[in-house]
Amino acid sequence: MMDGFVKGGPLLILRLEGASIFMLSLIAYAHAEESWRLFAILFLVPDLSMLGYLINRNIGAVTYNAAHTLIVPAIILVLSFTLDIPLLLPFGLIWSAHIGFDRMLGYGLKYTSGFSDTHLGVIGFGKTG
Repeated sequence: MMDGFVKGGPLLILRLEGASIFMLSLIAYAHAEESWRLFAILFLVPDLSMLGYLINRNIGAVTYNAAHTLIVPAIILVLSFTLDIPLLLPFGLIWSAHIGFDRMLGYGLKYTSGFSDTHLGVIGFGKTG
């Protein structure tokens, strides 16, 4: 892994892991009988974090990565269950579904070198990996 990107078998495993997170989130969401309209409205909200790139690459990478890790959705889900706050459940599940979907498609966490450089490889136009 000399260039900072995951390759080969580990890349496939990470993408399958993303697909698993996406599917588990969808199944849990359906089981919770939450609003699919709410799901559709909120599914792409984490991508608003890309607006940080309007300031600069460093802030863009930080805001994007903060919105595309499972840390906050996991905390939301834990709080929903442990403190019995069912209102939080759909938000944690939608957010985790978004992250899983992105990982499944190969969209990884960003490096500060640019939006296209992710831990899962180069994405977008001019892709070389």
